[in-house]
Amino acid sequence: MEQEYVLKLEGIRKSYYGVYALEGVDFAVKKGSVHALMGENGAGKSTLVKIIAGVHGADEGKLFFKGEELVLSEPGQALKRGIAMIHQELNPILDMTVAENLYIGREPVTKGLKVVDRRKMEQDARALLKRVSLDIDPKAGMRSLSVAGWQLVEIAKAIDHNAELIIMDEPTSALSEREIERLFEIIRTLKEQGRTVIYISHKLDEVFQIADEVTVLRDGSYIGTWPIGELNKDLLIKHMVDRELTEIFPARKGKPSERVKLSVEHLSREREFSDVSFDVREGEIFGLVGLMGAGRTEIAQAVFGCTRPDGGLVKIDGREVRIRTPEDAVRHKMGFVTEDRKFTGLVLPMGVKENETLVHLEKLCLGRILINRKKEKEKAAQYVEKLRTKVAGLEQPVQNLSGGNQQKVVLGKWLMNMPEILILDEPTRGIDVGAKSEIYQLITDLADEGITVLLISSEMEEILGLCDRMAVFHEGRKSGEVTRAEATQERLLKLATGNA
Repeated sequence: MEQEYVLKLEGIRKSYYGVYALEGVDFAVKKGSVHALMGENGAGKSTLVKIIAGVHGADEGKLFFKGEELVLSEPGQALKRGIAMIHQELNPILDMTVAENLYIGREPVTKGLKVVDRRKMEQDARALLKRVSLDIDPKAGMRSLSVAGWQLVEIAKAIDHNAELIIMDEPTSALSEREIERLFEIIRTLKEQGRTVIYISHKLDEVFQIADEVTVLRDGSYIGTWPIGELNKDLLIKHMVDRELTEIFPARKGKPSERVKLSVEHLSREREFSDVSFDVREGEIFGLVGLMGAGRTEIAQAVFGCTRPDGGLVKIDGREVRIRTPEDAVRHKMGFVTEDRKFTGLVLPMGVKENETLVHLEKLCLGRILINRKKEKEKAAQYVEKLRTKVAGLEQPVQNLSGGNQQKVVLGKWLMNMPEILILDEPTRGIDVGAKSEIYQLITDLADEGITVLLISSEMEEILGLCDRMAVFHEGRKSGEVTRAEATQERLLKLATGNA
């Protein structure tokens, strides 16, 4: 029946730089359901939901919400109509408090002087945070929260707007297992209240756990919509990529060398990690495993010179090195793909070319002053082609690329500098299953070429499928070291929770 659909889109078209992101897409969502929107990076998912949320306007097509045609030109209009969106790339105002972020633009004011009523705002914020089981002080600065905390604040904000349709774009990309379950409880409650959720995720397990229906887009075109009960993982992947991924984790062609490339000895940093030691061999994929807050990223940042440890040392090829800044690390042939590409991996307004060559720039200069533009363009094109990055052109701003293609730009930036040690922190976060398969192959190829890889991942399947060995951390301390042959999910989780 027509009235059962809270949202209908007909013939939606949208192009950027002459390239179609969406080509005549139809999309319909039932009231009170969780509707998963699936597809590879670049399939058009984010473009479609941004049109629904009023971030972008469609070039052609119609949008109906609760039976009424809407023409949205900005997100505020969508929000007033009852459509809220939690973006994949979060934009918290870090120098403001949690309460100020929750109520920005709609702060409660006092009756007389019409100034912000901070006491009421903080009381309301505390009650709202309680609804999403977020136990933090509303007066705390957003900068003090983790990415997971930012995500939950955004969810709380959408709920408080009393939205009837909530769009969640990769909402669990930075959440722990416990936080994901909390989010699913919130989604189930929203459903019981008759609200509707459009859910974008590349984690297939989540989709089968939470979705009622699934729509698949491929290369900007609508492929189909199915009840979740009519699908399994293999069938869904085939709809998404139009091919079967028979070997997601490729086999190693060679073995790591016996030669130790990187040694970390008794590394400590107050309140983050303590007395950490491990050796990584040349050509080895070495996993840093642990729950959120275990110190994995902090250890990687200290090794790369982003932060300074209080004690301990780092050796490369058996010789102690002083890495006080990332520039020192680059000089020692290290690379670091950080966990948040938006904040620390890319210069978003700049083009693909400029981002690709950023680390390599010194080698592209004429007399250390002028950039050899021809060489810069050739190098950027080489790595765009090598990583099969989908771009409209080398001048395209990276902020207009899909998440997966942004990640490929970050990888290309570091590979261009030919590192001997490469740290990968959540390298497939927010990336679809097809692109993941490509990146897994790339990681394996790099190791086979003799590059030493430190891999941090919250996905246990990735750790077990890629790593030759892994060190497990619990509350900032190493709790064990395991080879691939010895590793099981149960064993790693026991070590990660301190119960081994």
